[in-house]
Amino acid sequence: MKILHFADLHIGVENHGFPDPQTGVSTRLLDFLQTYDEMIDYAIDQNFDLVVFAGDAYKIRDPSQTHQKEFTNRIIKLAKHNIPTYLVAGNHDLPAIQGKANALEVFPIFNQDMVHVSDRLDTAIIKTKSGPIQVIGLPWIKRSQFLTRKDTQSLSIDKITELLEERITRSLMWEIEKLDPSIPAILVGHVTVAGATVGTERSMMLGRDHTILTSTLANPLLDYIALGHIHKHQILARNPHVVYAGSLQRVDFSEEKEDKGFCEIELDITKEPGSRMTDFNFKPVAAREFITIDIDVTDESDPNKQITEYLQNKTVDEAVVRVRINVSENLSSLIEESTIRENLQNAHYITSITKNIQRANRSRITAEASRGLSYREALDVYMNSINLDNKKKNELMDTLDKLILANEDDNE
Repeated sequence: MKILHFADLHIGVENHGFPDPQTGVSTRLLDFLQTYDEMIDYAIDQNFDLVVFAGDAYKIRDPSQTHQKEFTNRIIKLAKHNIPTYLVAGNHDLPAIQGKANALEVFPIFNQDMVHVSDRLDTAIIKTKSGPIQVIGLPWIKRSQFLTRKDTQSLSIDKITELLEERITRSLMWEIEKLDPSIPAILVGHVTVAGATVGTERSMMLGRDHTILTSTLANPLLDYIALGHIHKHQILARNPHVVYAGSLQRVDFSEEKEDKGFCEIELDITKEPGSRMTDFNFKPVAAREFITIDIDVTDESDPNKQITEYLQNKTVDEAVVRVRINVSENLSSLIEESTIRENLQNAHYITSITKNIQRANRSRITAEASRGLSYREALDVYMNSINLDNKKKNELMDTLDKLILANEDDNE
């Protein structure tokens, strides 16, 4: 049985882009749809039995009709190729107002047999070409689903979060205990797991995170644990595999070095629980590159020349780029931003050109140290403090002598 696992699509993220000249939509929206299409086409070409999505289809809780249409059409495409999809609601998919439909609830209208949506902790049995599979859905849990006002009365935020985590863990263990060991079983969750490396999702959070222990999820009755919410692909445990697929596109420069893609899993349904997974692979997609360029011109007399030579050796084709320049205070005003942009004209988008100005330490003689010194002595102390060469010292001393003589002539 072949399963494809992806998460954190975040359709609607449009930073670091511009309107596409042909379509008028954001080039970043096209980026996210391009990698989404790459994944969908792969699932169809490789004839997967099941596709699971671990939450956060959109950037915001109230996506536009255009964004909903783009997401929905591709899930329906899978259904038309006899590939069922299981979706759990992420924190970006759930409404802020209680009683309002979540952003994924449209799917059962189209095909209840091929598209399954979970917005509460429960277990479903899904029929696939290779046989049935049990799927525990762990969507993003809203506090009101597990705690009443009476439960949380006079409790601190930390105590409320702790109580919520305890109740989620207890309910999750109950769902796992109910599984039929003769049928393959996986868990699909949108949750923060203790020990996972977090990044951009922290700045995109719409609420306070509750955390589940890896040991709670890595139960031998489960054959695979498919996670979403954290954008960095990572494997937290291997027996069974507890995996964040990560996002399909980079959101900002905190994800610059991260590989983006999805996971493919193969189960041998004839084996016992805990030994069914026979293959696991992370499949990278062609996500748009983010590139940071750091340049140091603190010791250069012609900073623009050095910057140009450096940039001409950098490959930035169709990348989102930022430039950070270390420059001395006296050279800062010489840097030409237009020259930098001209050398980066093949980039998709330049987010920023920033200068980190290295200000010179200014040596000062304290009032106590300077008391009783002649002009020549004071200048000599200063020149020694900044390690001035002898030639320059003599030139300045000669200039000082001339000024002193000129002043004396004026006074006579």
